[in-house]
Amino acid sequence: MLAAGIRVTHIARDFRRTDVKMVLRFYNRNAVGTQFGGSLYAMADPFYMLMLMQIMGRDYLVWDKAAAIEFVAPGKGTVYASFIIDDATVASINEKTADGSAYFPEFNVDITDDEGALIARVRKTLYVRKKPHLRPAI
Repeated sequence: MLAAGIRVTHIARDFRRTDVKMVLRFYNRNAVGTQFGGSLYAMADPFYMLMLMQIMGRDYLVWDKAAAIEFVAPGKGTVYASFIIDDATVASINEKTADGSAYFPEFNVDITDDEGALIARVRKTLYVRKKPHLRPAI
């Protein structure tokens, strides 16, 4: 992420929020002078999985399952994203995985510019499941 110029500006102590930014530089600029799409995606790629791993703890497997990005407008300067996992989402994950089932929560994050204009929207689907030794016997 450092090579793309992505900087984490805030991580909440409880891992429920992470803020990142990426300044437009020569090394993340595409052929038309705007933010490279791969860098925009890299900006959103790891955070929900890493946050949820911390929130759920060592008893759970958390993996990325799927992702999609929609490019809405060219990023002509610094771009920002805030990743938030609320209490209701954590409660839902706990409920859906209590019996040992896998659950696939979806998270969305908007990437915006200095004025708050939407640059891209990223959807991440995760795989969450209790580790095998903690699943109820069938």
